[in-house]
Amino acid sequence: MSTDWDAERYHRLSDPQLGWGRRVLSKLAPRPGERILDLGCGTGRLTTEVLAAMRSGCVVGLDRSEAMLKEAAARTVQTAANLHEVRRPPDHIHLVRADGAHLPFAGVFDAVFSAATFHWIADHARLFAGIYGALAPGGRLVAQCGGGPNLATLLGRAHTLMELPSYREWFRDWRDPWNFADVPSTLVRLENAGFTMVHVSLEPGPTTLADAPSYMEFLSCVCVRHHVDRLPPSARPLFLAALARDAESDDPPFTLDYWRLNLSAVKPAGAERAA
Repeated sequence: MSTDWDAERYHRLSDPQLGWGRRVLSKLAPRPGERILDLGCGTGRLTTEVLAAMRSGCVVGLDRSEAMLKEAAARTVQTAANLHEVRRPPDHIHLVRADGAHLPFAGVFDAVFSAATFHWIADHARLFAGIYGALAPGGRLVAQCGGGPNLATLLGRAHTLMELPSYREWFRDWRDPWNFADVPSTLVRLENAGFTMVHVSLEPGPTTLADAPSYMEFLSCVCVRHHVDRLPPSARPLFLAALARDAESDDPPFTLDYWRLNLSAVKPAGAERAA
């Protein structure tokens, strides 16, 4: 599997994720002075918006990708320069490298925010237990990730290609690197972690790319990057071109069949500070 993201490309291509994240942020409704964890902050596009929404407070951007955090650090410095005419990150944004399933915090956050990240974490029971522990009593979780039949059409086509003789040898020990959870399972896991006021829903988020080159670049950086990384360089364009040819016949063409799992929950005010 891939060792890390191409963070600069992801920052440039991730407008769909940014749009979804902004809607999640509007549901979070950050309050002045809060301490908020942006779990899976990526290149920090939303981390700075979380801080801007509450104007004062502390935001911790957490990601397990070193490349993403380096890009986020550079972008945060630039944002600070644009807003404050200084060449340093704001003191109230901190970037931490850690695994979302093994959070290094206990009872410190008023809210945990996440967009387009949870589906990259295999163990959602451990994930939700860690978030519960990281929240202060009365703290809230507001998040969105891929869920249900997310990208089923695209990934089905990719799997068909993987079985062809020309590609099969590169995928012999393949394991899906994502976990697209459903609504009932997510409800149970959140409740088992101790959360109350649990709400989970699934909604379509079809996303259309402009043309075949845009579609292939987006796929190679985001949706099938693990597939592409397995292939020798000479085979990668052919694999992506085959997926683009299939997508050209869709209505509308070059549309990704995204599905978004929305979830919110609250740690009870009377809960112990450290779970």
